[in-house]
Amino acid sequence: MANLKEIRNRITSVSSTMQITSAMKMVSAAKLKKAQDAITAMRPYAEKLTELLQNLSSSIEDGDSGVYTAQREVKRVLVVAITSNRGLCGAFNTNVIKEVKNRIDFYSGKKVAVFAIGKKGNDVLSKTNSVVANKSQVFDQLTFDNVAQIAEEIMAVYAAGEYDRVELVYNQFKNAATQIVRTEQFLPLVSSGAKQNNSVDYLFEPEKESIIETLIPKSLKTQLYKAVRDSFAAEHGARMTAMHKATDNATELRNQLKLTYNKARQAAITNEILEIVGGAEALKG
Repeated sequence: MANLKEIRNRITSVSSTMQITSAMKMVSAAKLKKAQDAITAMRPYAEKLTELLQNLSSSIEDGDSGVYTAQREVKRVLVVAITSNRGLCGAFNTNVIKEVKNRIDFYSGKKVAVFAIGKKGNDVLSKTNSVVANKSQVFDQLTFDNVAQIAEEIMAVYAAGEYDRVELVYNQFKNAATQIVRTEQFLPLVSSGAKQNNSVDYLFEPEKESIIETLIPKSLKTQLYKAVRDSFAAEHGARMTAMHKATDNATELRNQLKLTYNKARQAAITNEILEIVGGAEALKG
């Protein structure tokens, strides 16, 4: 009977776990819809603005390029790792952390620092690498203004010459089941070589310098906000998928435990019947 009691306890435990994972799946599904709508609506604007800035940087002379477009010799690199604050989302955070470590190895011999956006990335990378900042609190209230403040901090240290290149590493949302790890150059602004070959002429209104001073910072803030929004939507998609699989696995395990319990119970009943029959035969003898 002790064995039957142990199996019953395991069935109860698995059933409780299944209820939790099922609830987490439904919560993530609800949050995913809102996050997906936000990134889907924003992505065309952000991509078009980036394309415009790339074409603009290709059309201006080297002497006119601002601090955010000027190319430097790469000696110091800042890698912005965008992860989540919570786990239970499969390989979502692991893939980003692995890619960040790959970028650190790629820049071997250069000074590489990590700017963490997300608690999970900070917890792992701070143990082995130089994490200069952690902005995990941005997910508590994910707005453009809050992300823009982070972008301004990154732009300030770049403009001050502390780093020669800034890269973003994050999960891009494709669908609920698929997240693509992306590495994008954030600073300096990448020019569009293809547009440069087309010799596109631009009429600047107001003057070119004013456009560079206002439009480029806005584009950089939008690019970072899009990356964080992409990661946020991908996180809920990954968690919903992971919790869906966990629920299915828990259901399968519970069914197997119930089958094992029924077999053990039947075996115990059979043994009891055999004992009664044996006792009765012994009394007859």
